[in-house]
Amino acid sequence: MEWITAIRKSVEYIEEHLKDKISAQDVSEQVYLSQVHFQKGFQVMTGYSVSEYIRNRRLYLAALDLKDSDRKVIDIAYEYGYETPESFTKAFTRFHGTSPSEIKQGGAVRSFLPLAIKIGITGGDNMDVKIRNLFGFKVIGFAKTFCFDTAYEEIPKFWDEICEKYAANVYAGNEPANEYEKALIDNCIGEYGVCIDDESIAGKGKFVYLIAGKYAGGEVPEGMMLYEFPRGDWAIFDCVGAIPDALQALNTRIFKEWLPGNPDYEISGNANVEWYDCMNGEKTDPDYHTAIWIPVKRK
Repeated sequence: MEWITAIRKSVEYIEEHLKDKISAQDVSEQVYLSQVHFQKGFQVMTGYSVSEYIRNRRLYLAALDLKDSDRKVIDIAYEYGYETPESFTKAFTRFHGTSPSEIKQGGAVRSFLPLAIKIGITGGDNMDVKIRNLFGFKVIGFAKTFCFDTAYEEIPKFWDEICEKYAANVYAGNEPANEYEKALIDNCIGEYGVCIDDESIAGKGKFVYLIAGKYAGGEVPEGMMLYEFPRGDWAIFDCVGAIPDALQALNTRIFKEWLPGNPDYEISGNANVEWYDCMNGEKTDPDYHTAIWIPVKRK
């Protein structure tokens, strides 16, 4: 399914089920995309996470119901999926800048209309992308499970935590002090950031992020994770620039320009890879080299 069509259908599904208990996973299943890829594409193309969009639409409609009827706040809170009037009032006030009771007395409503999905035409500045068939490979690394809504803020903290705990000693030129530091050096952990959308690993509505390197064999320390990619085609997008800005800009272009309407390729599999040059330069350098790897298949 083309991305423009997928986003349009997802918005239609959300609008039809705003008073039902739906999640981002429910929406992604309607358009036959993995939750990781759909969530990323939706946020890049619309500027909102799926759950944020659903929440904002509900709070806008709830305000209209409060303004135009004599119904109780508690009834409207339950109708729009809130378990308590307190949680509804807190979310409502944060969104509208005023409380439900003030809205009933004529307070201002913050508008949040359904998204109108339109096709845009981009220029001829081609991205640096290559399609390569890679042999299967294994990665090893430190894994953590994330919720989609908070991942953008939490993943950088995870990198900082792992670097401070396991990398600082060896990066200072010292010998590995434990099996985790040895694994980090032996497998060049930090070369990859891997997003894995697999319910059997992460659980419903979540994904696993792996700070990883290519597995060189040997013992896997307790608590570390192995993940295997099968042989297949990958779209490899090169990126030059300080991160995270350069990598985030490239990711936006991939989901706005390359994937929507691509006549030849679509996403395959349930994981994608960020590659970092661990041998040259610092991540804040203007010529730092990174890449995004996305598994694809011919249509």
